[in-house]
Amino acid sequence: MKHLTEYRDADLVENLLHQLKKVTTKPWNIMEVCGGQTHGLVKHGILEMLPEGITMIHGPGCPVCVTPVSHIDQAIELALEKDVILCSYGDMLRVPGSRMSLLQARAKGADIRIMYSPLEAVHIARENPDRQVVFFAVGFETTAPANALSVVQAEKAGLKNYAILSAHVLVPPAIEAIMLDKETRVHGFLAAGHVCTVMGLSEYYPLVATYKIPVVVTGFEPVDLLEGILMVVKQLEKGEHRLENQYKRVVWPDGNKQAVALIHSVFENRDREWRGIGSIPMSGLFLRDEYRDYDAQFRFGPATATAVEQVECLSGDVMKGKIKPVECPHFGTTCTPEHPVGAPMVSSEGACAAYYNFSSQHRMQELK
Repeated sequence: MKHLTEYRDADLVENLLHQLKKVTTKPWNIMEVCGGQTHGLVKHGILEMLPEGITMIHGPGCPVCVTPVSHIDQAIELALEKDVILCSYGDMLRVPGSRMSLLQARAKGADIRIMYSPLEAVHIARENPDRQVVFFAVGFETTAPANALSVVQAEKAGLKNYAILSAHVLVPPAIEAIMLDKETRVHGFLAAGHVCTVMGLSEYYPLVATYKIPVVVTGFEPVDLLEGILMVVKQLEKGEHRLENQYKRVVWPDGNKQAVALIHSVFENRDREWRGIGSIPMSGLFLRDEYRDYDAQFRFGPATATAVEQVECLSGDVMKGKIKPVECPHFGTTCTPEHPVGAPMVSSEGACAAYYNFSSQHRMQELK
């Protein structure tokens, strides 16, 4: 990016840290919802720089991490047993299902291809009219417009061999579920800037009003994150609760109206199961009835085998902010990126992966 360096400026970072130390008089717990924010905090060493009273709690904002085992098992079954060309983002390949991962299924001969866009999968369907092509549609609101567009394009092209396996989840219902949890320790939130780039800000006002919590939309660079934390702390110290937008250079109040309209025309909200967390009301995007011919679950039916969660994996507690990754007994021992027990260890947005790759706490743990 042309102006990236100014958001990593050491003097700006030092100034923001100085302001934080000056205004912080009480202990505060702030949750960054997005896994990209978690990686920014850990990779740049921000967690170690914060004043002693400020604790960052890592939220469930990693779509790969919260994709249910049943969806992974169904994707594997489609590729192995239905002769489907399964297209997926690369992050999904090493996430454990109940029996194996997509990568292991590919080693067994399944036709599983890594895509950067669902529109590539539409092209593959067009080029392979005798094969069924399914795109594993994982993501938050950020990736939903492209997945919706792929369905619209497939319909316009008259493609009968393209479908998506939708595992889309939504951020605001997840925040509400966290606030409804009796064990929650969260005093304020950093909301994901890229989600708000698409959806705008309107969905967060009711959350702020109902639960009386500060919510600040931020970017992902050190200056973005520190400024967002400072904005939250200033509100908390004054006993205020407002929605603020730190990421104004990218996020507009109304978001991307065309993208939002496209999402709503193709998808509808329903209850969704989150891996390690459970069902969250109205937290998933499902294809509307008029597009059900492009729904892989309608076309092929649900997975025949019953999915079983890895009971030893504590990813649910990590994603709900109840423990840090290094507090899991499997972290860095029986659970590593090469041999993951749970999804947060292999996803590029997973908190466990962030700690494993960048955290000084992990390095200290290795030296013990």
